[in-house]
This record gives sequence, structure tokens and C-alpha cells, in this order.
Amino acid sequence: MKIGILTSSRADYGIYLPLLEKLKVNSYFNLEIIAFGSHLSRNHGYTLTEIEKDNYPVIHKVASLISNDDEQSTGTSYALTAFKFVDIWANNTYDLVFCLGDRFEMSAAVQAAIPFGVKFIHLHGGETTLGSIDNIYRHQITLASTIHLTATEFFKEKVSKLVESKKNIFCVGSLSLDNLSSFETINKKIFLQNFGIPDNEFALVTFHPETVALIKNFEYAITMRLALFEISKLINIVITMPNADTLGSVYRDEIINLKNDLPNKVFLVENFGKNNYFSAMSFSKILIGNTSSGILEAASFGKFVVNVGDRQKGRLQSLNVFNVPFESSQISSAVSTALVKGDYLGKNVYFKNEPADKIIKILKDFK
Repeated sequence: MKIGILTSSRADYGIYLPLLEKLKVNSYFNLEIIAFGSHLSRNHGYTLTEIEKDNYPVIHKVASLISNDDEQSTGTSYALTAFKFVDIWANNTYDLVFCLGDRFEMSAAVQAAIPFGVKFIHLHGGETTLGSIDNIYRHQITLASTIHLTATEFFKEKVSKLVESKKNIFCVGSLSLDNLSSFETINKKIFLQNFGIPDNEFALVTFHPETVALIKNFEYAITMRLALFEISKLINIVITMPNADTLGSVYRDEIINLKNDLPNKVFLVENFGKNNYFSAMSFSKILIGNTSSGILEAASFGKFVVNVGDRQKGRLQSLNVFNVPFESSQISSAVSTALVKGDYLGKNVYFKNEPADKIIKILKDFK
């Protein structure tokens, strides 16, 4: 069975990894990677090199992102991605192609395939992010897909209503949590040395734009900086940089300003990669920001999360999440409260056993 894997960012590649490791060594599957989006962006760490290190037999590379991130540039990047993927779909055939999530680049690649009758298998459909236009992209991808792999039963029902069918919809849990019980962190001393982080307690921080309320991002980015400045009085701050969303550079600029103001308290990392990121999460005291990893994965690492704004609003949450608006004093207060709670000992609503094995069985049973 010939399988294509659409990966447009460090985030989705990290989620795919448990499945990719099993597909690579299974002779039933012929695996090809299709890398595009921020993987090929020098401004976002050129994470294509991480994929190449994993030695896949075929890696297709599609460069289509424009360096600017205003609304016009994002729309142009969407159109350019769709245009370039016409050649991919015209010149390559697959039994199934994996797509994941809700990125605009992922949507563009999928939409370009509709005239070619490509069969897509979509992960993380049915979810809701009210503070992001990714909601629209996610549902577009769902409607264009043949098989749907959801993270919870609730999302399975939403997908069923969206596609008006119960066929080929499977609840497998969050793939990123596969084999988490056997995950081993990188040696802490080596980890800290590699990223220039001192051996002190730190908060792990990731902020992305809210792509629904675009004009508010200028205000929100300043609020983020002011809040983190106050939080730095309590704990060191390790920040992973924003992804390639519209107006991501607004947050990036404020983060750099914060680093310049607090060079010994704030530490910036462009791209951890999955193992380093999970190690960073494990070593951290708390997560702060508006990234999906705070919702999907942090509970499994026993971490409390201060989730800021509306970007993740509408997603199911475990009991480790404190939700606050983009207001600096409320962010700081929630962090203070969460820090004294220690470890989170509850369940993760996104966890199910062995999602990668379940997906492989679904692939083999597909007719």
C-alpha cells in the first residue's frame, strides 16, 4: 500500500512520528513524505533537516510560503501552495494520503487534490478553535477526506454530522501520546546545555496569533510581553517561537524585545523537535500560552497550563487547564495560582492506548 504523508510544520511532523516509525519498518507500506509549509522556511528553523535525518526513501519538497505574514501574503501563500500541489497530484498516485489538523497550507494542499480524486485520511478532525480561522480550514479538510481519525468520541460525532455519514470515522485518541509511558527524557544536563538554558525552574511558553481577531494581535502581543515580564520575577521563561500564522511576526518582535530586556531570565528556542519539546515539557514547572500542546499533551506530563485567549476555545480540556483572557494581570495571577499546585495528577481526555497500531489496522482493512 502506497502512503503519502502531508507535513507542513514542526508540529504536525511531531504528532505523526509514532506512526511514521511503524510504517517505515512495515513492508506492507510504501511510504513517501511530502514536506512543505514552514518546513522549508529559513525564518522558522528550516525543519526539513529534521525530516531528512530520519532517512525516508522519498521526500517530496514543496516551497510555497511567502516571507511576509500579513493577510495578503497569507492568501497568496495559500494560492501558491494549491498551485504547486497540482503538479504533486498530477505526477504521483497514492492509495491514501495522510493530512493532519487545520493549517492553511494543509488546507491548500488538500483542496488542490479534489479534482484528482485523492483519498485522504485526516487526523484531528471535528475539533473547534474559536479564536482561529483554522476552524474553517479543518472543516474543509474533513469534507475532502475519505477516512477520519478523531481524538475523542465527541469529535467523532461532530465529524459524522459534518460529513453526513458514520462510515470510515474512527476514534483513536491523540497520536502524539502514543507510547508516552515509555518516553524517556533527554539527559537534563545535556538538554539545558544544548539550548543554553540555566539549571533553574522554568515555564515553557508558546504564543501564536489569534487569526480571527486579527487587529487585536498588536494589543495581545504587547499584553503577552507585559505578563511574561511580571512572571519572570517568579520563574525563568523558555519560549518556543511562533509558527507561520498571519501576524506571527508581531508576537515574534515582542518576544525578542522581552529577551533584550531580560537576557538572563528569558530564553528563546526556534524549534525544539518532538523529543526535545517533550523533554522541555517534562522539565518545566508549567505551560503558558495558547498552543494546542497545552490542551492535548500537557496533562499526560502532569503539567498545569495557563491557556490565554480564544485560540483554543471550543476544544475539550482536561482539568489541568486555567483559561484566562489576554489581560496581563489575570495571566500573571493564574500562573501564580498554578505554580503552587505542583503536579497535575488527573486524566488526559485525549489519551487512548496504542493509537498508531489502531491506525495501521485501519489502513490494512481499508478497501
